[in-house]
Amino acid sequence: METVVRVPKPGAGAAAGVSFDEFYGANVHRLMLQMYAYTADVGAAQDAVQEAFSRAWARWDRLATYDEPAAWIRRVAMNVASNRWRRVRAARAHARYHREEVVAEPSPDRVALARALRSLPEKHRRAIVLFHIADLAIAEIAVQEGVPESTVKSWLHRGRAALATLLTEDEEDDRA
Repeated sequence: METVVRVPKPGAGAAAGVSFDEFYGANVHRLMLQMYAYTADVGAAQDAVQEAFSRAWARWDRLATYDEPAAWIRRVAMNVASNRWRRVRAARAHARYHREEVVAEPSPDRVALARALRSLPEKHRRAIVLFHIADLAIAEIAVQEGVPESTVKSWLHRGRAALATLLTEDEEDDRA
């Protein structure tokens, strides 16, 4: 389809001499109905028409000289609606692609471990998490925490001992 661009003669347009407010009042309802038919969504139609009219307002001196300024506004409104559809479609595709997987609830062992870890002193808990879960070496933990490696080893030893005691107590409580 070939696009034809008309260059109107100054002052020769259908809306020449008409204020923007008068033009808006005479055309907004009709354009809103057309966009509703195009989008099948009242909110989208209102947004598209309002966006088109706000763009027209900024160029009203030039648009008033066009033979059909309403056609320009309609075209802009349709472009706004089409762009919105493209964004929504892209967002839905992105959401489908990056949909989070449903993870099963934690097992009783994990709950017990989390509860036991929560009861440890912060430094011991941090050392255990960094070593066993983040897979950092003792030297890396020492650098991150700003302490000697021997301190990290001590935290790990004390944390593991406390965990062993806490988890053994939990198992005994479960059996009772």
